[in-house]
Amino acid sequence: MKGMRFILPLALVGLTTFSCLAVDSLVMVGTYSRGKSEGIYALKFSSATGKLTPLGLAIKADNPSYLVIHPNRRWVFAVGETDQFRGEKSGSITAYTLNEADGKLTALNTVSSHGASPCHLSFDKTGKYLLVANYNGGSVGIYPIGADGKLGEATTTIQHTGQSVSPRQTQPHAHSINVAAGNRYAVAADLGTDEVITYGLSGGILTPKSKVKLKAGSGPRHFAFHPKGRYAYSINELASTVSAFTWNAASGELKEFQNISTLPAGFSGTNGTAEVVVHPNGKFLYGSNRGHQSIAMFTIAADGRLTAQGQVPSGGEWPRNFNIDPSGQYLIAANERSDRLAVFKIDAATGKLTATGETAEVGSPVCVKFLRAK
Repeated sequence: MKGMRFILPLALVGLTTFSCLAVDSLVMVGTYSRGKSEGIYALKFSSATGKLTPLGLAIKADNPSYLVIHPNRRWVFAVGETDQFRGEKSGSITAYTLNEADGKLTALNTVSSHGASPCHLSFDKTGKYLLVANYNGGSVGIYPIGADGKLGEATTTIQHTGQSVSPRQTQPHAHSINVAAGNRYAVAADLGTDEVITYGLSGGILTPKSKVKLKAGSGPRHFAFHPKGRYAYSINELASTVSAFTWNAASGELKEFQNISTLPAGFSGTNGTAEVVVHPNGKFLYGSNRGHQSIAMFTIAADGRLTAQGQVPSGGEWPRNFNIDPSGQYLIAANERSDRLAVFKIDAATGKLTATGETAEVGSPVCVKFLRAK
C-alpha cells in the first residue's frame, strides 16, 4: 500500500544502525537532455523490496543536471546547465511545483544563474533561499524563494578568481555550495582554484569569510558535512582523493587533517571523482570514481578520520551523483554513460555496498534525489 511503513523489532533483523526499516520514496532524477533523455524523470523506490519502479518523464527540460526537492515537498528546483540564457553568458534555474503522486512537475518560473553551466544547488536551513554554483562561470549566488515557490532575483552573486596547475584549472570552476548547520555559513568547493571557500550567510546575503587551499591539482568538487557537525569532507576530482577537515561551527573555519585516495593501490588508468556522501548515521562515507567505474567506501572514526574499505563496481559507466535512501539501507548510483541507475544494499555494520542487481533505465542520469513518502 502506498506510503505504508513496516516497523519490525531491530533484534529480529540485526540492523542496529538503521532506525527505519522500510519506507517508500519518490526518486527524482536530473539528467543531461541528450540521447535517451528529455529532462527530469521520476521513479518510485521501496526499501522493503529494494525495487525501482519508473514513473516516466516528469517534465521536459534543457540539461537539468542537478536538482533539489524543497523541504515543504511542494517544489523542485533544477539548474539548466547551459552557457547561454536569454542572450547572457549564463545558465538558468527553474522552479517547479511537484505532484507527489506521480512525480510530474509544472514550471513556475526561470531565472538566470548569473554564470555559465550551473551544476549544484542547495537550500539554506530556513528553506527561504536557494544557493547555486556555476561551473564555467566560476561563481556562486543565492536567491530568495517566494511564498508561491517562484525564485526572485539573486541577492548575492560572487565571482571567484584564481587558477591552479592542471589544464582544467586555468580559471575558477565553482562546483558546489553547501550550507552548514546553524545557517551561519556556506562552503563552496572550487575545482579550478583548488580552494574550499567559507562564506558568511545572513539574511540571504553571502559574504566571503575564509578559504582553505588544497594541494595543487586536487580539484575539489563536491562537499559534505558530517551529521555531528565537527567534520567535513571534499571529494577532489582531479586527484581522486577525499580531504577530511575539522569544522569550527562557531568561526566557520576549516582545517584539513587527512587526504586519502578513492582508488585501489596500483590503479594506473584515467579517473575523475564526482560525488561524496556521508551516511546519515555518520559512520560511513562514499565517493564515486568515473574511470575506475566504482563507488569507493570508507568508514569514519570518532575523530573524523577515514579508513578505506575498497571499491564496488558502480553498475555502469561514469558514475556521477548517487544518494542514500531515507531508510539508510540502500544507495542508488547514477551511471551517466550507461543510461542506468543501479541499486546497492548497505551493510549496517560495515557500510560496505553490495549490488542488488536492481537497475532502471534513465537517459544520461546525473543526479538522484529522494522524497520519503508521508
